[in-house]
Amino acid sequence: MTHLKKTYDFLGGEVLLFDKDLKWTSFDLVQRVRNSLCREMGIKKMKVGHAGTLDPLATGLMILCTGKATKQIESFQDKEKEYLATIKLGATTPSFDKETEEDSSKSYENITRSQFEDTLQKFSGETEQIPPIYSAIKVKGKRAFNYARNGEELKLQPRKIVITEIVTESFNLPFATIRIKCSKGTYIRALARDIGEELKCGAYLTELRRTKIGDFKVEDALNIDYFLKNINSFVTN
Repeated sequence: MTHLKKTYDFLGGEVLLFDKDLKWTSFDLVQRVRNSLCREMGIKKMKVGHAGTLDPLATGLMILCTGKATKQIESFQDKEKEYLATIKLGATTPSFDKETEEDSSKSYENITRSQFEDTLQKFSGETEQIPPIYSAIKVKGKRAFNYARNGEELKLQPRKIVITEIVTESFNLPFATIRIKCSKGTYIRALARDIGEELKCGAYLTELRRTKIGDFKVEDALNIDYFLKNINSFVTN
């Protein structure tokens, strides 16, 4: 976890690293930090924004910017991301993760680690990826996940992504954990889907943790509970 600085100028602009907890939305994190700072500082409002969302079922590094530092958000969003992802082979879900129940299953027992690793390399470099319909992408002014949850058909267009590194960290069927370094706009849930389709057994994401954004590491991030309990130290140091 990062060490406290001697002074913080939240209105002038600070860049804060947080390790987002499971089930928190990105908006939850921003709102709690903003409200706590405003209350502690005795002010009515302050600009606070994040430099890249994480799904509620994901954990890990988020960059929050306050005050004038919110102008840096776009530059942080463009940085390469690193993730640790666990996928389950032999089954699929409509959302490509654990948000929805399994809706199909296929045999996976004959897949070897070597075959799995060879498949991963097909996704290395610049490729096109179709985003999940369970996503926040806007289509005709409406979020894609709203179409999905209403059972409406929606076809999303493929987007260019770049994966600079994709390696196997562990392989214990039906689960495999992979580490991915990728560009902005890469959906790891969609990558899990595509790996399953390539292996002809189906797959979906069961765990996701963002470990890096550019040179920023999750090991240097604050826990939100620690921040809230010690808010006075951040404001008065």
